[in-house]
Amino acid sequence: MLSKVRGPVRLADQVAGLLTEEIRSGRLAVGDKLPTEVELVKQLGVSRTVVREAVSQLRTAGLLEPRQGLGVFVIKPRMEPLDLSLEASETRTKVVHIVEVRRAIEAEAAALAATRVTPDDITRIRGALLAIDEAAAAGRDGVDEDLAFHRSVAEATDNPYLVATVRYLGEVMRSGIRVTRANEARRDDFIQQVRREHHAIMDAIESGDPDSAAAAARDHMRHAEERLQDAGDSFWNEAPDVPVDLDEAN
Repeated sequence: MLSKVRGPVRLADQVAGLLTEEIRSGRLAVGDKLPTEVELVKQLGVSRTVVREAVSQLRTAGLLEPRQGLGVFVIKPRMEPLDLSLEASETRTKVVHIVEVRRAIEAEAAALAATRVTPDDITRIRGALLAIDEAAAAGRDGVDEDLAFHRSVAEATDNPYLVATVRYLGEVMRSGIRVTRANEARRDDFIQQVRREHHAIMDAIESGDPDSAAAAARDHMRHAEERLQDAGDSFWNEAPDVPVDLDEAN
């Protein structure tokens, strides 16, 4: 039985994350039939529209497949999630590599968003930034809120393939992003620095300056890498054990 979703992150993204965790954990195995739309609505306490969008996200990610007249089934993913359950030195390398991938993609997303952003997009991005602040104030890791912010930037590009890519990478890279957030949460100056970097991306997008938006996104990822590189051995020895618990995050 799935628990009801709640919180500041978009409901469809929460449902997609919850279903993804059910699949990754094996509670929903390859070949299993997804509960019907009506059952998911009842279990999760959300609308049919939310369920349909979440299922669509997982279809795009290659985790679900609809079969005519039979329902929606779990299929073998096209790509396995990154495994961070390694020695500390290898974990450090993997997480830094994740940051490098994000830098390339999110810089282009920010630049495109700056040329195409609408007032509704601005409202969504600002709402995502507020949700990050609220998560930090409540002592939560802010992983879902951080992912929601970067998704809202991608959505402002009006490029469905880029949006799908950012959503998919967000799930694949969730563990690495959680480690990054855990490192930044150790120090208040890190938290404030990340906040300034996020707002710099937002301001450049809102001003319609693609070069500044791309630069702000690259700077954010570069500083994230520097913060990770500066983390001591004690942090990296614990990094593989940083929990990934969607129920707790939601």
